[in-house]
Amino acid sequence: MTAATPARQIRFNAFDMNCVAHQSSGMWRHPDDQAWRYKDLSYWTELAKLLESGTFDGIFIADVLGTYDVYGGSNEAAIRHGAQVPVNDPVLLVSAMAAATKHLGFGITAGTAYEHPYPFARRMSTLDHLTNGRVGWNVVTGYLPSAARNMGHEDQLEHDDRYDMADEYLEVLYKLWEGSWEDDAVIRDRASGVFTDPRKVHEIGHAGKHYTVPGIHLSEPSSQRTPVIYQAGASTRGINFAAGNAEAIFVASPTKKVLAGTVRKIRDALEAAGRDRYSAKIYTLLTIITDETPAKAKAKHEDFLQYASDEGALVFMSGWMGIDLSQYDLDEPVGNVKSNAIQSVISNYVEAAESGQEFTVRDIGRLGAIGGLGPMLVGSGVEIADQLQEWVAETDVDGFNLAYAITPGSFEDIVEHVIPVLRARGAYPEAYADGTLRQKLHGRGDRLPAEHKGASFRIGGSGSTVI
Repeated sequence: MTAATPARQIRFNAFDMNCVAHQSSGMWRHPDDQAWRYKDLSYWTELAKLLESGTFDGIFIADVLGTYDVYGGSNEAAIRHGAQVPVNDPVLLVSAMAAATKHLGFGITAGTAYEHPYPFARRMSTLDHLTNGRVGWNVVTGYLPSAARNMGHEDQLEHDDRYDMADEYLEVLYKLWEGSWEDDAVIRDRASGVFTDPRKVHEIGHAGKHYTVPGIHLSEPSSQRTPVIYQAGASTRGINFAAGNAEAIFVASPTKKVLAGTVRKIRDALEAAGRDRYSAKIYTLLTIITDETPAKAKAKHEDFLQYASDEGALVFMSGWMGIDLSQYDLDEPVGNVKSNAIQSVISNYVEAAESGQEFTVRDIGRLGAIGGLGPMLVGSGVEIADQLQEWVAETDVDGFNLAYAITPGSFEDIVEHVIPVLRARGAYPEAYADGTLRQKLHGRGDRLPAEHKGASFRIGGSGSTVI
């Protein structure tokens, strides 16, 4: 990069969950960790203010509807380690965090398998109203068999079948959000006594394989209509789904080489779907441990390792891979095993092994103990900034979905030590752009762009079925 070439802007999201142990199993035992405050609303409002002070794009709130019971054939280890259980609902946090901030976005995880799209459409529209257009939805198709059983099913659908169902789920939502109410339907005419012109509110008339939704959307149009669509699947089917729908995509890759390949596949898929290669922001999972000097950062990392739980990490990995890792020797290489869970987890480690870095079960337990599936960077603010810019330059990723080792300490350290260095280099936003979350991310307006799949369901569009 020459002096005349502007630095590429790096984007940050915070990655959290309404539980005590999100990605870093065992770290709740650290005396400085406050994840145990997840039941306290002030924890979330304080965190939101901190992230906004660092101009984070948003907070991405993960969720599960089951327990991690693949490891050892039961959920006993997950319960013992607090591995995403107990876990509370993510949606109920958003209004409070939005009231405490002006710009921070909120990516809410919700699955397509176990809730009907009709009430879900209203819930998201409500949040988009209350946040003035700062809501995104992370679309997940599910991966925990325990969730399926507790929702009355013998098992979850096969991986690709879940995406087929999600395709129709999104179709119903697009019809409700984009095509049911015309922009000028609400007139609030006190003289005539007409609040909404019924001629401009339309039944969507959807009849499909999985859902029948004949009626109107219950909410008037919000700032964005459709919330920003997030997606985190990196399998072939997941990438194709993202190419048609996602505006922000989360990935997790153990090496820069693997990440570069994933990013290239996603951008190619976006282009094949008739969209611009950069029409979706791509964020990769990463954990940063930093301090004012390299020595202090290293000491902090060594301190954290005393609390991390290798078994807790294998509980997570078993659930993500769909494989009971307790039955394997710790020194056995991670093979290409067919999985009905997150298929890209296995393929990423296999690809890394093929490039000369072979991972064993023991390795992924140790590597995943702090930060989960993503890599970890340790160093001073300058060292971290150097590495972040290298990752962006070598992989074409847009930014980082930052998991914590301890909360809110890890985020405080990033705001204090890393962001000022990036800003001094012109590589990080100085302030937020105006507008909705969609406008902040892409600068193309508050609503879905015309080439997006969802736009075709507007009245008069090729996908519209309004009555």
